[in-house]
Amino acid sequence: MHVYDGIDDKLAGWLDSQPVFFVATAPLAADGHVNVSPKGMTGTFVVFDQHRVGYLDYYGSGSETIAHLRENGRITLMFAAFTGRTNIVRLYGTGRIVLTQDPEFESLRAAFPKQRVTAQRAIVMVDLDRVSDSCGYAVPLMDFVAHREVLDLHQEKRGPEPYREYPETKNATSIDGLPALGDLGERTREPASGDPAARG
Repeated sequence: MHVYDGIDDKLAGWLDSQPVFFVATAPLAADGHVNVSPKGMTGTFVVFDQHRVGYLDYYGSGSETIAHLRENGRITLMFAAFTGRTNIVRLYGTGRIVLTQDPEFESLRAAFPKQRVTAQRAIVMVDLDRVSDSCGYAVPLMDFVAHREVLDLHQEKRGPEPYREYPETKNATSIDGLPALGDLGERTREPASGDPAARG
């Protein structure tokens, strides 16, 4: 295992080249549910500096990460090499949610290469306090075929209108009953849509 001072250019390039990463959060309650979510789609993860990263967050069936971050902020991102030299990198830190109506959303969103967006609900920003790697010897070798377009195509077909109800319905609370988006009012009513470069 190696603990880094932060994310240097070489590591940033490696992180950016991985087609998938995993996000883990948990509530404070001893009987609460730990959540792990896979994240993909090129252009949705950005290294802002040595100690700060972010990823794009879209409307979906759950809101565990948002609820956990609002309660305690703890988050870990894990990247694993499925091709080439074995490696696992974990980014530990404190996360926060920047919603589409928040003042800093537009400036942060401009840093992400991905332009297609119909139902983006937030950017997850993470201030890192530990960056480390481990061997990854047991991680299998797998061939990457392509990024799926299912999420983009599905959301574009539906349009932004159905997602305006998600904060009070599907994304209101976590499965443990922690507040997610349901109590945030107008800050959640307008999902991002169209070309981000044209919205500012």
